Amino acid sequence: MTRLPAWVLAIGLGLGTAVNADTLSGAYLAANQAAAEADFTAAARYYAEALRSDPTNPQLLEQAALAQLSLGNIGLASEFATQLEDAGHNSQVADLSITGALARAEEFAALAERADGNQALGPLTSGLLVAWARLGEGNVDAANEAFDALAAQDGLKGFALYHKALATASVGNFGGAQEIFEATEGNPAMMTRRGVLSRIEVLSQLDRNEDALNFLDAAFGANLDPGLAALRDSLVAGDRVPFDIITSARDGVAEVYFSIATALQNEAEDEYTLIYATIADYIRPDHVEATLMTANLLDKLERYDLAIEAYDRVPRDSFAFHIAELGRAEALYAAGRVEASIETLRQLAETHGQLSQVHSTLGDILRREKRFEDAIAPYDRAIALDEAAGEPRWFAFYTRGIVQERVGNWEAAEADFRRALDLNPDQPQVLNYLGYSLVEKQIKLDEALGMIETAVEKQPNSGYIVDSLGWVLYRLGRYDEAVGHMERAVELEAVDPIVNDHLGDVYWAVGRKLEAEFQWRRALSFITEDTNLEEVKPDRIRRKLEVGLDAVLEEEGAPPLQVARDDG
Repeated sequence: MTRLPAWVLAIGLGLGTAVNADTLSGAYLAANQAAAEADFTAAARYYAEALRSDPTNPQLLEQAALAQLSLGNIGLASEFATQLEDAGHNSQVADLSITGALARAEEFAALAERADGNQALGPLTSGLLVAWARLGEGNVDAANEAFDALAAQDGLKGFALYHKALATASVGNFGGAQEIFEATEGNPAMMTRRGVLSRIEVLSQLDRNEDALNFLDAAFGANLDPGLAALRDSLVAGDRVPFDIITSARDGVAEVYFSIATALQNEAEDEYTLIYATIADYIRPDHVEATLMTANLLDKLERYDLAIEAYDRVPRDSFAFHIAELGRAEALYAAGRVEASIETLRQLAETHGQLSQVHSTLGDILRREKRFEDAIAPYDRAIALDEAAGEPRWFAFYTRGIVQERVGNWEAAEADFRRALDLNPDQPQVLNYLGYSLVEKQIKLDEALGMIETAVEKQPNSGYIVDSLGWVLYRLGRYDEAVGHMERAVELEAVDPIVNDHLGDVYWAVGRKLEAEFQWRRALSFITEDTNLEEVKPDRIRRKLEVGLDAVLEEEGAPPLQVARDDG
């Protein structure tokens, strides 16, 4: 069993008890089903409907609050939470809902009272909330005492000192903030993007722009997004960059929830992380990173419409506008709104055309839609921008190679694949695609075999790559050697029609004709509306079942099956 870090335990996991299934009404059942599918909108609606019949049911109130939390409706969630507490029940959901509402309203005395020693919130959340609430009351000394007390607890020092540095800077004590930063080098909380930016802003406020520049370059390198590029330009110009990471105690409370959400991304379920992200977003609507995290989590949970709405809240003048639009385009595509996705990217290419990622993402969407000709120009632009920046990317050449191959420009495709391998030698995806393409074209078969063997060494559990190895051996007439690899490929990709079809051909080649026919029938059974019919042809498989592979090859004018001699 994995042992969770102390800070995770300090948050306090667990969201209350389940409702007794024997007491569930139709609305209950529908709500629970929606919640299980992360359909928060439907869950909120059904729980509200169920509450009309049983308005004091504590489990219903808690689940209704949880659904509203997930939707970012913290005010409404706090109303359900208050009803829950008025009925004599406490829960972490209620505390999270009410503390979020209190922070948004800047009711710091009430926030401190609720958070102090609150076991449901956990020591990390409660300790940070108390400290920021004391600052909100204007008591800097009490805030520092709270931060220091939290730092003394096992596993919580990094979070406590990071927030103490932010709080110290927020009241104008930049020298004190810098001392905390310097004393805690390597603190993971301070090495996040926001942590680095806060330190850069502090250094600039101390008239140490050169140090800030060095820190920025060391942290982010030369390939900067628009926001970082603008920040660097200001530092080079000698401007004193304002400290705006945190401008108030309310911002600090929002940062508490965002910090925890950031850390939870690698430790907890997305539904749980989403709660903290939405609270941060609610308390501080201009917290762009919290908005993006909320949108990304909704996207991962396949709540695409909610994700699109969240991405759309990022303003056009934000440093992260292009990130939001890229995410919105992907969410639109996942929701089946393909043309809207493409149009979003085309417009982004007009406003942020200097970013290669914008063009490569457009190329990727067009490639997925099999609009290969249309994808070439965006890939060309992305590669040109990368080359001009001195940072060519192997993946861009690989994807452009795919679309070049699909439109019949084999010479250009092969050049792109080989350029990708120059940049990333022995990259298994590229080796497999290039090797398989050479096999299909019946050229350079020995080189293709070597490429695919290397790809298999790199990714031995990739069914598609193992399939390629079996297929090149089949093409070389080394049928007996191909069998084991093709059988392994089917083990790894049991329901893939192409792999099953290939195994059928290999079985036929070694005389195992009944097994070949069985595999061809399996291949047909696995063909769906999403199957690429250019790679697996149902009519050809049916013809093989009627007359056999030898006759089909003869009908196609292809060379007959021929076993390789001992010398290859």
